Amino acid sequence: MMRDYLIAMLAMPVLLLAWLLVQRIVRGFALRHPEFGPPREEGGGCGSSCGCKGKTACKNREH
Repeated sequence: MMRDYLIAMLAMPVLLLAWLLVQRIVRGFALRHPEFGPPREEGGGCGSSCGCKGKTACKNREH
């Protein structure tokens, strides 16, 4: 039982750090390749370039 607790306590920070690493890689890729536009953040609608705010529907969504 203690082993499961330790695994869970180690897994959560490792997963968080892995997600932060993925975000850093994506941002670096976006900086090196501006032709693809800005990276789309989670919960950001269709990206910062279409003028959407919050969780409203975006009418300027790229197809």
